[in-house]
Amino acid sequence: MYSSGFNQIANMLFKRYLIVYLVLLVSLFSFSQGTFKFKTGVKQDKIKFKLINSLIVFPVEVNGVELSFLLDTGVSKPIIFSLTDVKDSLLLKNTEKFYLRGLGDGDYVDAYRSKNNIFKVGKTINVNQDLFIIVDQTLNFAPRLGVPIHGIIGSDLFEDFVVEINYSKSFIRLYDRFLFRKKSHRKYSTELLRFHNTKPYIDAEIGINNKIIPVNLLIDTGGSDALWLFEDFDQYIFPDQSYFDDYLGKGLSGNLYGKRSKINTFKLGNFRLSNVNVSFPDSASIATARNLKNRNGSLSGDILKRFNLIFDYNNKKLYFKKSNKFKQPFHYNNSGIILEHDGVRIIEENSKGILIKPFATNNDSPFDKAISSSNNFKYKLVPSFKIAEIVKDSPADRIGLLANDIVLSINGKNAHHLTIQEIMKYFYDKDGEKIKLKIKRNNFEMDFVFYLEDKLKKPR
Repeated sequence: MYSSGFNQIANMLFKRYLIVYLVLLVSLFSFSQGTFKFKTGVKQDKIKFKLINSLIVFPVEVNGVELSFLLDTGVSKPIIFSLTDVKDSLLLKNTEKFYLRGLGDGDYVDAYRSKNNIFKVGKTINVNQDLFIIVDQTLNFAPRLGVPIHGIIGSDLFEDFVVEINYSKSFIRLYDRFLFRKKSHRKYSTELLRFHNTKPYIDAEIGINNKIIPVNLLIDTGGSDALWLFEDFDQYIFPDQSYFDDYLGKGLSGNLYGKRSKINTFKLGNFRLSNVNVSFPDSASIATARNLKNRNGSLSGDILKRFNLIFDYNNKKLYFKKSNKFKQPFHYNNSGIILEHDGVRIIEENSKGILIKPFATNNDSPFDKAISSSNNFKYKLVPSFKIAEIVKDSPADRIGLLANDIVLSINGKNAHHLTIQEIMKYFYDKDGEKIKLKIKRNNFEMDFVFYLEDKLKKPR
C-alpha cells in the first residue's frame, strides 16, 4: 500500500520534471537559432521611439548595456559604432576580423564580427545575436542628430516579428508573426514585398520628365532623404534642368555626393505625393547598391514617415495608411549650413537668467547644468552647436560664415534653448525668409543676416 502510493508520487514527479526538462530543451533549442523571442506570456509589445531627421531612434540593450539604435530595414546584421564611452562595459566576445563595404566613395572598412551576444528590445530577447563592430571612430551620427547613436538594427528584428511603425504616435509595435491577423487593420492598403539578401523591395511609380515610370525600390528606414533614384537614361530616370550638386551624407565606406532635385509625383498603391524631393547619388558612391540589376533606388524616411506601416516579412506584405505627416510639404535646406552638436560651452547668467557671457569648453557632454555660483551670477554648461560645413556658393557662404563658427542665437532665440533639429528647421523655411545669426569665432561675437534661397530656382 505504501509502496503503491510512493510509486504514484514518483511517477508524478518524474512526469513534472520531464515536462520542465522538455520545455527548457525546446527553449534552449529555439534560442540557439539566434532569433528574437517574446518573454514568457507576452504576445505583442509597444516601444516608443524618437523621430529625428526622419530617422527612428529607440533603445536596445546589448549585453546588459542600454544603447541608442537606428531602425534600418537596409541592414542585415546589427552594426555597432561610436563605442568610446561604452566599449568596456559591453563585454563583446568571440570576435573575428572582418571587412565591410557599404555606401560611400571609399573602400572597405575594418570591422569585427562578434557572436553570442544578448540583445533585448522591449520585452523581447535574443541570447545568440551576431553583430558587427566598426572600428573607425569617425563614423559617428551623434553630432549631426544631436543625440547619441551607438548602432543600427534591421532584418533580424523584422524577420522574427510583424513590425508596426506608427509615425503618427512615435511607437513601434512588435507582434507574434504567427498570431498576427490583418483583419484588425482593415483600413490599411497592402502591397507585396520582394527580398534580396534579407532586404525588402517594393514597386512604386514616379512622375518624371513628363513620363510615368514604374520603379523597384529598396525600403530604407535608415535613410533620412525622401527618395533616391539611380540615373538611367534608357528609362528616362535622370534630373531635369532644375537640380543642384550636394553632399548627400556619410555611408559606411565614406562620403556620398550627388544631385538633388524634385519629381512631379510619387505613387505607392493608391496614394500619390506631389513635388517630391529626390536625390541622384553619384555612381561611385553606390557601387554596392547597384548589385541588384533591376533596382532603381531607395524609398526612405522623408516619404515613409508620411505613412503608418506594418511589415510582415513572413507573408511578404507591407500594410500602410496615411500618417498625420502625409500632407507636409517637401523642403530642402536653403541656407547652405550643415550644423552639428559640439559638446558644451560655459555661459554666465545673472539671477534672472539673462545671458552675460559665453565661454568655450572642450567638454563633450550634451547636458545643461549649473556648475557654480557667485553673488548674483551663476555658470552653466549648455549645449554647443557649430557649423560643420558650408555649401559652396550658398547664402551662408556668400556672407562669410565659416565652418567651426559657434551658433549663439538664431532670429533672436538663444541656441542653447533649442535642439539641433529646432535650429535646422529655420534653414528649411521658404525661399526669401530672413535669417539672423549671432556666432562666436575665435572668442569674438559676430552678427550675420542672410536670406534663404531655393537652389532649384537658380538658373544653371
